[in-house]
Amino acid sequence: MKLNKINIEGKTNSIEISDKIVASKINDKLVSSVLYKSNANFKGRKAKTKQKNEIKGSTAKIYSQKGTGNARHASKKAPIFVGGGVAHGPKGQSNYKKRKLNKSEKKMSIASLITKKNNSKDLIIFDDFQSQILKTKEMNNILKKFEASNSIIIADNKSKDNIFKSVRNIPNVKITDINHFSAYDLAKFKKIIFTETSIKELEKRYS
Repeated sequence: MKLNKINIEGKTNSIEISDKIVASKINDKLVSSVLYKSNANFKGRKAKTKQKNEIKGSTAKIYSQKGTGNARHASKKAPIFVGGGVAHGPKGQSNYKKRKLNKSEKKMSIASLITKKNNSKDLIIFDDFQSQILKTKEMNNILKKFEASNSIIIADNKSKDNIFKSVRNIPNVKITDINHFSAYDLAKFKKIIFTETSIKELEKRYS
């Protein structure tokens, strides 16, 4: 499929991109499953309550076992008392991880998301950034020009080095390369920006 390739001045050329990336079959069920598993695998649940044996205090029986007419109790550390331990509370060791995602699932979910962005005109392909852009204000103006203030930039290594310092402090914008992005990143940001070299690198992986 032919798509527009834009330079920072706004001039457009065409670029041929494989349909496997930008015009694939959209599988919403698979995308939802991949996002769910990705989030579950990164979940850091640290909640923990103290059990009876972790409460500080006396271990003496609160009153005699028999003869009081009351129920039998041990120490005040029992879960039924205020300040006592918590029965069956979280232990800070829960495992929320799902099964590992295989390569085909990851590839298909990413292709589905890129295709959806392309269909909604939220996919942008830039020329490689050949020269450095050091000022955050300059890069911010470029992104605003293309209505990409909420975007992920997936750049080739040279382009990434040339614009990284100007992008890193812009809110709602993330810069990375094709080895370090996920389906979650593509779903999180409104716009996806590739450089010419980076999308060609990605294309090779789907060939």
